[in-house]
This record gives sequence, structure tokens and C-alpha cells, in this order.
Amino acid sequence: MNEMVTTETDLRSRYGETSRLAARKQLDRLDVHARRFIELSPFLVISSHGADGLGDVSPKGDAPGFVQVLDDRTLLIPDRPGNNRLDTLSNLMTNDGVGLLFLVPGVCETLRVNGRARVVTGDDLLAPTAVRGRLPTAGVLVAVEEVYLHCAKALVRSKLWEDDHRVERRTLPSLGQMLADQVDGIDAGDADARIEDSLKNKLY
Repeated sequence: MNEMVTTETDLRSRYGETSRLAARKQLDRLDVHARRFIELSPFLVISSHGADGLGDVSPKGDAPGFVQVLDDRTLLIPDRPGNNRLDTLSNLMTNDGVGLLFLVPGVCETLRVNGRARVVTGDDLLAPTAVRGRLPTAGVLVAVEEVYLHCAKALVRSKLWEDDHRVERRTLPSLGQMLADQVDGIDAGDADARIEDSLKNKLY
């Protein structure tokens, strides 16, 4: 029989106390190790949620260090060209809470950063994030409130970085084919051609 856990007290009774180290490792600013982790990271996911209460997680990636550390409490994430759904940016119009998870290839620990964010523009602010002379349309400025390193268990269990656990791309249909199967009126070949063009010519 399934049971729903509905209170913090009930939840905690099933898991026990937070370890002393896990509780104490949370910082309120970026230290030297967090800064170095971000400098090496080419990929993060950002969580947000909007007025409808639904959560959203979006991937962001570029060359290592693409996220600018402006000071110990401030990060700037350039918003590169995408599909213009603007899920994260739209959510920030009504709710400024965000969570960031930074990954470094080959490193099984991750870095978690939580804070408050806003959408910003301006050539002076965004200039350091330009690629090939192209500025992002906007950026996400994060006021850091919580910072902590996350242990390696999840990535060790998943074997994420191990070559013999890589999935061959042909195991799945092409993205165009999957979209055609999901959406009426989409031609798989045309969709794949558009996706390929976007990857080659519209990264920045």
C-alpha cells in the first residue's frame, strides 16, 4: 500500500538527522574552491519556477568559465540563442528564486548554488561574455545566498563519465524524428535539417 508523506516531521522521521558536515558545509558566498569549480565548468542546469507553481530546469553550456564570477556573491550567466521559449527568463519575471548545479567533465562532485536572480541587459555588463564578437541578448544576474559542494554518489552510481557507459546516439531516433512523432504536421527530415543548421550557424 502506498503512503504519501505530507509533513516535514514525517519525512525527517524516515531519514534521520542531517549529518553535521552536511549542515555545516553550506556557505553564504563563493569561496576559492567554488570559484575554481565555476571556472572549470562548461555546463550547468538552472532551476526556476513561475507564477503557475510549476518547476523548470534548463541546461546552459559553453566554454569552461562561461559563467562570470563578478564577486563573492554575484554570478552572471549569459543567455545564448535558443528556441525562444524563454522559460527561465519568463519565470524570473514573477519569481526570482533559482538553483544552479555546476558540472565539470570527469569530476563526480558537483557545485550547488542557490540565490535570487534577475534578467539584465547592457553592453558594458555583458561585454565580457561575448563570443566571436556577439553579445548575448540578455544575462541572468544571480545574487548568491547558498553555496555548497555535493558529494559524488549520484555521478558514481550513474557512471556518467565512464566511457563504457556512454549511449550510442543511434540508440534513439533523431531529434527531428522524435518531434515528428510527437507533433502533428512536423516533417522529420525538415526538422533535422533545421536543427543541424541551428547547431552549425546559430550557437551565438
